[in-house]
Amino acid sequence: MIFMKHLVFFFLFQCLGTVLFAQHYTPRDDGSKVGFKIRNFGFNVEGFFKGLQGDIHFDPNDPAHSSFDVSVDAASVNTDNELRDSHLKKEGYFDVQKHPHIRFVSTKVMASGKNGCFVLYGKLTIKDQTKDLSFPFTATPLNGGTIFSGEFKINRRDFGIGGSSTISDELTVSLNVMALR
Repeated sequence: MIFMKHLVFFFLFQCLGTVLFAQHYTPRDDGSKVGFKIRNFGFNVEGFFKGLQGDIHFDPNDPAHSSFDVSVDAASVNTDNELRDSHLKKEGYFDVQKHPHIRFVSTKVMASGKNGCFVLYGKLTIKDQTKDLSFPFTATPLNGGTIFSGEFKINRRDFGIGGSSTISDELTVSLNVMALR
């Protein structure tokens, strides 16, 4: 019984430690860019998403107690081509009617060894397909908030996005997320 009390106390302390010491941030569309780049017919096509929302708990001195739970509005996809954007919102691509958000939830945050540089591990969900991924990122304090920047590659077919052979399977996602306390 004493062991159970100590175990419960330990877990409560761990949870409270995360809340008390990690700074809480709210990601903002203003000043942020969630972009992507993919090759189509041999040309680079770039786009971005808006509707950034979620919760970030981050302590650069103790990244192990940090967490990220963020999403974007899938229907906000913008490639500066209305016809293509309309096509991307349909069932064969993002299927925004059934899957309105693209979400990332962290499972672990670690320091990378370089000042201000970290590694984020987590689960990316697009169209109810969830895949593990990890990528390096930086956290730069700026004007009462922090800019979180990183880049990673994914295979669009892992998430059931598109079927055309003219589009590259691999795309690069770049993040510059302004988050305020």
